[in-house]
Amino acid sequence: MSRVAAYFFRCAAILAGYAAASLAASAFLNLVFLTADSGTGDEPLAASLAFSIPVVALFVAYFGFIPAAALIFVSEMSGRRSLPFYAVGGGLVAAAFLGFAAWTGASDFEVADLRPMLAVVGAGATGGLFYWLAAGRRAGSWRDATSPGSSGS
Repeated sequence: MSRVAAYFFRCAAILAGYAAASLAASAFLNLVFLTADSGTGDEPLAASLAFSIPVVALFVAYFGFIPAAALIFVSEMSGRRSLPFYAVGGGLVAAAFLGFAAWTGASDFEVADLRPMLAVVGAGATGGLFYWLAAGRRAGSWRDATSPGSSGS
């Protein structure tokens, strides 16, 4: 495989993994917060989840982009492929978001209660798990295809 094709396929895998991580973190947050108050498994709850998971995933992807990009860069350069690395890293990405929200000083945006903080960190760890499933297991694989000793055919 050529070097350009290896880079292209790895970037596509990273993008798909980030989308999967954002959707998984969004689903985690939706299930934690929407099902906490509902006592029955009604169909309106399922319909609201089907709509709100992709919408919340956009916000998750937006707010977590910079710390997640740093984590992805480190994992690709070092070739880290372990599940605990991505789960802890996802939690750290979520913690970075919480820290940024507290640092900005916007009282509407800051999370001050422990339970929502733990839910956000849990969502980050869930996102890290799903990133590992989609793309993290092959981190640094572009080096194998582009090493000088490979045939390139």
